[in-house]
Amino acid sequence: MYLTITEAAAALRTGETTSVALTEAAFATADAHDEKLGVYLSRFDESALAAAAKADAELADGTDRGPLHGIPLGVKDIIATEEGETTAQSLVLDRAWGAGGDAPVVARLRAAGAVITGKTTTMEYAIGTPDPEKPFPIPRNPWNTKHYPGGSSSGTGNGVAAGLFLGGLGTDTGGSIRYPATSCGITGLKQTFGRVPKAGCVPLGYSYDHIGPMARSAEDCAVMLAVLAGHDTSDATSVDRPVGDYTGALTGSLQGMRIGIDMLLDRSPMTVPELAPALEAAVGELTAAGATVVDVRLPLYDELTSATMIGLTAEAYAYHRPDLRSRWLDYGAGTRLAVATGALVSAGDYVQAQRVRRAGQRQVSAVFDDVDLILTPTSACGAPEVDKLTLDDIVGALHTAYWNALGNPAMSVPMGFTGDGLPLGLQIIGRPFDEAAVLAAGYAYQQRTSWHLRTPAL
Repeated sequence: MYLTITEAAAALRTGETTSVALTEAAFATADAHDEKLGVYLSRFDESALAAAAKADAELADGTDRGPLHGIPLGVKDIIATEEGETTAQSLVLDRAWGAGGDAPVVARLRAAGAVITGKTTTMEYAIGTPDPEKPFPIPRNPWNTKHYPGGSSSGTGNGVAAGLFLGGLGTDTGGSIRYPATSCGITGLKQTFGRVPKAGCVPLGYSYDHIGPMARSAEDCAVMLAVLAGHDTSDATSVDRPVGDYTGALTGSLQGMRIGIDMLLDRSPMTVPELAPALEAAVGELTAAGATVVDVRLPLYDELTSATMIGLTAEAYAYHRPDLRSRWLDYGAGTRLAVATGALVSAGDYVQAQRVRRAGQRQVSAVFDDVDLILTPTSACGAPEVDKLTLDDIVGALHTAYWNALGNPAMSVPMGFTGDGLPLGLQIIGRPFDEAAVLAAGYAYQQRTSWHLRTPAL
């Protein structure tokens, strides 16, 4: 279960394994470790094994749906699946929400032959912090279970890292794919806003939300994005643009590519000493792959980060206001506090945040006139301890929310560890709708390093 998706796909086609064997191994791993890790909210053992048997039969008779055919995947439990209810890890959400059908992204995965193993843990409504007073699992980091796996796509992140499935779906409104990716030592991609349809996903911030792939490698994310991407009329924010050749872009060479880096070392008091040398080593590997790396300074950094936090809380409050008034105590403490802050955002504040976003898009576009990609750390430090976790810890450490204000594609790949053995992540950002370049850089980096292949000792 520590195979990459592409390795498992090759093994399926040579007969070294079967989809049923992979799926049984996934559930056996969950049986052994999930009580401690808190990966699943619900498992689909029966339907998953039936789908795996079907995948094996199809592959045997020559029907090949592509590299996800027969691959076990998890789905964050704010995304609808036909097997069971969507809870958003909350007592508040109506259990009939999304009933009876797959979200478009899940339907696309099934059409590609993927095996959906279950729904994974999140923070309640994809915001806040774990609340031990509520009847839901507390997700833990497989590298050290005293620590957080990152949120809010927690269960997909720690599930991939611990080998409970080979990939999965997360969502990202302020960093919720990239934060668990960096915290758990895996790869996670926030695609361009509008590239992947969001229908069938419980909203957090309507104009900030993204759905994207999480897996062991950039190559795996490319394989998944090729299936997930594309216009869908069910989502008003879905953009009708051609889907790139994501796997074809993975040549291993970055010859002629110009990359800007902002180390952001002065942006967080939580920056660990291991971060700078890890970034310098990453620059060396990308240079060896043919890229030219230059220093850049991200414009309006504090303003755009604030625009995300102001905007998403206002949009979340707009969605949750009736339930907050009638069911305040049914919400977890961290979630109700985070969402209720949206009540303090005035109409003027919200409009100004949108003006800052537009100004930021223009200024960052000017930076991309001189570079093809931008690099930053994903987070200033490793994951904090669960029992000491605060929203300030999360917001103060992350370098992700900036890109939700802008909508650019951004991917986190593993790039080393802190002194106490917790993963660190490199964030690779591209121009809008140029996921191919982001994935190409991540792939080239991972061809020269092995951080993404490191596994926790469970």
